[in-house]
Amino acid sequence: MEKFLDGEAIATLEKLERAALINSITGFKSLNLIGTCNKTGHANLAVFNSVIHIGANPPLMGFIVRPDSVERHTLSNIEEIGFFTINHVNKEIYKQAHQTSARYSKDQSEFDACGLTPSYKNEFSAPYVKESSIQIGLSFVEKINITINGTIMVIGEIKQLYFPKDAWCVDGYLDIEKTGTIACTGLDSYHETKRIARLTYAKPDRVALEVDLKYKN
Repeated sequence: MEKFLDGEAIATLEKLERAALINSITGFKSLNLIGTCNKTGHANLAVFNSVIHIGANPPLMGFIVRPDSVERHTLSNIEEIGFFTINHVNKEIYKQAHQTSARYSKDQSEFDACGLTPSYKNEFSAPYVKESSIQIGLSFVEKINITINGTIMVIGEIKQLYFPKDAWCVDGYLDIEKTGTIACTGLDSYHETKRIARLTYAKPDRVALEVDLKYKN
């Protein structure tokens, strides 16, 4: 039997029930740990399910920060030093990643509290997560205030990228499933993935065909 909710019914749901529902209906989302530090070198780590692709040239990624009702260490650190890292979550570290969502004090590092390891590479200012298979270093380029609900989109440009060599395909595609990257729904449900197919570029005059993955040597 189909359930129907109109806008008024959604608005009258209890706060946590409404948040769980609306966070779930967007479907499977990326799951990443964002690493930052302040000018004194104190590291911060937080899990985000809102990381998105912005563009490939220049290579841009973005994520959403919620309203400033509490301290937002990730955003303040990014604005302070101008750099941050995005690290894919895999099934070996999803519980630690989840724990970073707890409201730790500004003086306590989530790396230490949650059992993850900060890794500084090639003189990049922000810490990577050593246990992550795909690690992305970005420079802060822009923030966009979304006035309707007070959230902020943070946009960065990719400056460094690390991933397993055997997951890179000859056409540039990165097989993130092979690296163990997982997805999430809502705020607390974690999922492994299984590829159905990869298809050729869609054109009006031809049917898309399945593509065999071929990896670089």
